[in-house]
Amino acid sequence: MKNVKEITVKIEKDEWMNILKDTFNKNKKNIQMDGFRKGSVTWDLFIKKNGIESLYSDAANFIIDSKYADAYKESGVEPVVQPSVNIEDISENGITIKYTFISKPEVKLGEYKNLGIKREKAKVTKEEIENELESLRDKLAEIVNKEEGSVESGDTAVIDFTGVVDGKELDGGKGENYPLEIGSNTFIPGFEDSVIGMKVGETKDINLKFPENYVEDLKNKDVTFTVTVREIKTRVLPEINEDFYKDLGYEDVKTQEELEKKIKEHLLEHKNHDIDNKYLDEVLKKATENMTVEINEEIVHDEIHRMINQYSEQLKMQGLSIEQYLEFTKSTMEDLESQMHPEALSRVKERYLIEAVAEKENIEVTQEEVEADIERISAMYNIEKEEFVKMIGGNDMIKYDVKMRKALEFLKEN
Repeated sequence: MKNVKEITVKIEKDEWMNILKDTFNKNKKNIQMDGFRKGSVTWDLFIKKNGIESLYSDAANFIIDSKYADAYKESGVEPVVQPSVNIEDISENGITIKYTFISKPEVKLGEYKNLGIKREKAKVTKEEIENELESLRDKLAEIVNKEEGSVESGDTAVIDFTGVVDGKELDGGKGENYPLEIGSNTFIPGFEDSVIGMKVGETKDINLKFPENYVEDLKNKDVTFTVTVREIKTRVLPEINEDFYKDLGYEDVKTQEELEKKIKEHLLEHKNHDIDNKYLDEVLKKATENMTVEINEEIVHDEIHRMINQYSEQLKMQGLSIEQYLEFTKSTMEDLESQMHPEALSRVKERYLIEAVAEKENIEVTQEEVEADIERISAMYNIEKEEFVKMIGGNDMIKYDVKMRKALEFLKEN
């Protein structure tokens, strides 16, 4: 591929032998051999006992590190992934090392404007407004004890229960003051339906059968649950009034009509956001299909590892490690990498597309825009501006991010 530059470094026998001897001398103080004080063994005796090959690894690492700067300079490219190093040949006669540098691939833009993709128009129906209003009421519902009446769907019945199978108490099938939300399908089919209609203080035997897909030793077996209702808790929805508006944080709302207007604006904002994202995804997909670029697998693998690191951080927030996730899903790191490959390739292509569009359209970023972005994001996360700049990798990275966002806005609007 055109963006791959290989630099071969060959060390001839005389120089290589000097490096091997230097390696021996540096490690000599730690060498212990029978009949010699630690650090006093001679070169000839060491080679006779251990072989010259025992020095190859340390000596090769020294060569790799010491010759890297020269190889990088000779390549004349700016690597986009960590350069690879391969030892082509190694023996007493010398060592041959190949450095492989991969630079940014060449991008040939196709059509990226006027792609004929239609952007949906956001609409909010009266039914959606009513559903959102009920959802808001549900969130602010008060849980109260039902003093009279019986258990209904949606109530929470606080129960004592004991399960019996084959005349024996069911292992793990007993509970006291257990809060059971009716309709949650927490228990086996038929249990919650049988609790409906019971009153506080009432005890009832519920005869059921474990389902076919239950655990092996219980599936299809008859079971009797003795259930006593201790309390019934029900949800009381708030009245739609000024107190309700204030509880929602709308100090300026005085009527239901004004609240519904606010809800409509909120729903429209979310729908427009989703529509914008969907439209931009379609634009990027079409524009990347129209461009020509050959992506090295090394670049894709670099993106996969970045994605895995991000995913690992997300798992940590849930109290899981990546190793535990792989164990739970009975998969391997190779499976995960293979699963992420298509998205990684898509991300890389889109990144190069956006960079190429920014260059083609001469999109520039001013220092004022960079400073405004620093101000905005540091305030959002409540951290010092200097700390944010350091975290993100410096002003150049912020400038790059702003440029990419401007290029995305250009693609969205053209």
